[in-house]
Amino acid sequence: MDYLFQGVKEFSSQDFTHFRELFEKLGKKQSPHSLFIGCSDSRVVPHLITRTLPGELFIIRNIANVVPFYRASEEYLSTTSAVEYAVKMLNVENIIVCGHSNCGGCNALFMSDEELANTPHTKKWLELARPVREKIEKDPELMRDVVKREWVTEQLNIVEQMNHLLSYPYILERYNNQEINILGWYYLIETGEIFNYDKDEKVFKKIE
Repeated sequence: MDYLFQGVKEFSSQDFTHFRELFEKLGKKQSPHSLFIGCSDSRVVPHLITRTLPGELFIIRNIANVVPFYRASEEYLSTTSAVEYAVKMLNVENIIVCGHSNCGGCNALFMSDEELANTPHTKKWLELARPVREKIEKDPELMRDVVKREWVTEQLNIVEQMNHLLSYPYILERYNNQEINILGWYYLIETGEIFNYDKDEKVFKKIE
């Protein structure tokens, strides 16, 4: 626990001091240019992999970087409300759906009910990615090759969640009017490479 407190002290004495003027401006207003929807995985650090400063990214993180389909509801909708706020209130220019290698959430799509018995909320949440599992299950070769299945699942899930974003009427309108960009990124943790989804060719291409 002590290392957490030590980190706070070092932030206050070093990092904050270095960016003092920036933080003073951010104390009054935020104007992020992008909404970053990423996995909660501890190895995915949005500001690090995009080299952005505080105030540039509005960030949503959840298991397997999932975007629920749009729906009007009286429930407490965390991801949906954050998307709404970013687009309607902050007027972000870009939405990035960022998946990654070795994703535990994507792997859990293929776990049995028994294996997920102790994580009922995770099991329910991953129903939003069920179409991805169904596509994979139609390919016997992928079901046999666990390694290949892993990265194909992770990439298909990114595309699936990009499509979910278009179920939001206000996003679809802005997207059709070319007022907002929707990007799909695949981050390879072990190499640091990031691949961007090419909507025309329907493939992920390395950002170079």
